[in-house]
Amino acid sequence: MYEERPSRLTGAVVWRRTPEDPAARPVLPDGCMDLLFSEGRLLVAGPDTRAHVPEGPPRAWAGLRFFPGTAPALLGVPAGELRDARVELTDLWPAARARRLRDRVAAAPEPATALEEAALHLAAGSGDPDPLLRRLVRCLDAGHPVAATAAGLGLGERALHRRCLTAFGYGPKTLARILRLQRALALARSGVPYAETAARTGYADQPHLARDVRQLAGRTLGELLGGQGPSGDGPPLGQRT
Repeated sequence: MYEERPSRLTGAVVWRRTPEDPAARPVLPDGCMDLLFSEGRLLVAGPDTRAHVPEGPPRAWAGLRFFPGTAPALLGVPAGELRDARVELTDLWPAARARRLRDRVAAAPEPATALEEAALHLAAGSGDPDPLLRRLVRCLDAGHPVAATAAGLGLGERALHRRCLTAFGYGPKTLARILRLQRALALARSGVPYAETAARTGYADQPHLARDVRQLAGRTLGELLGGQGPSGDGPPLGQRT
């Protein structure tokens, strides 16, 4: 079973998963990064460019999913270094600091809430988040072209690309493609026909949507929507925003 709630950290989501469902569900790209806890391990899930299928038997997870682009400033690691990876926090932080946080989370009655408290503490010490990044995500998620988005933000395309690599782990075109996938999944899940879903989310046609889903998710749209449910270390398909 998977459950989530909005976090007190702006834009973030607190979630937990219990291992009743034996099937490993793919975690799809969504522009986010997560701080994860399971069985005494504290990890960071970097930004995905392809579906991630968890390995091993089902187990309980707790997590905090950061709004796209916000985790690197809080965790002190450029997103590009964690692309398509799940990394122990001890590999990113000084070992003693990472162990202290791991021990606090392990001892907490609700590990997911302890992760949220830790992130709030980090945010309090790091200053205000970069408002440009949030504007960027909203523009691309609305389907605005990358060039127009860069101009609207007062940046050249190269400068925008550099900012995106640090904050998201990939360039703005990849981010736009991933956000479009999530919009399409949400529409298709709500019952919108595939052809209409493609048109409303900016694909050239339904085959274009089908190719993009296959490339990013490794499955067909029908396979994804026919197998909705909680993933191995995160939320139900397409529910990571």
